[in-house]
Amino acid sequence: MRLFAAVLPPPDAVAELSSAVGPLRSLPGAGRLRWTAPADWHFTLAFLGEVDEALLPALTERLARAAHRHPPHELRFAGAGRFDDRVLWIGADGDRTALRDLARSAAAGARRAGVEADGKHPFRAHLTLARATDPVPLRPYEEHLAGFSGAPWTVERLALVRSKLPASGVPGERPRYETVAEWGLGH
Repeated sequence: MRLFAAVLPPPDAVAELSSAVGPLRSLPGAGRLRWTAPADWHFTLAFLGEVDEALLPALTERLARAAHRHPPHELRFAGAGRFDDRVLWIGADGDRTALRDLARSAAAGARRAGVEADGKHPFRAHLTLARATDPVPLRPYEEHLAGFSGAPWTVERLALVRSKLPASGVPGERPRYETVAEWGLGH
């Protein structure tokens, strides 16, 4: 199964960000973007890829330990950005050090369980809002969100999420996410 460790923002924070993102859909080129559904918004801490189900017990044990070693901490959505002209994202403000440390622990725990976490890129707190198959000038989108700073919220849980890739072959179909397990931070 295809898995990743993540922080899932609370409904109030998702609703607030969704209101800020809504007007972007009327900007030129918005129809060429694949917008992520607010219900799927998350901060990926460690992408684990395909994981053998036999490793799941050890993985969940290690992720639980990682969660328990880190206290709850405060974040807010802030700081829009883009990866070239293919991915539009919103960042995080607040205790980003605590979030980065949680991401490192989740990746290390996965490795100890025999699951190789994607270590090609250093952790960068971002939540993907939209993707483009072909480049779309994303600077106006980034500029629209540049001043956005959401209300603070508390990161209280670490989640293990399964990503089910579309099998239909329909262009633009998105993966479905399912939370496999969650652990309270600091417990």
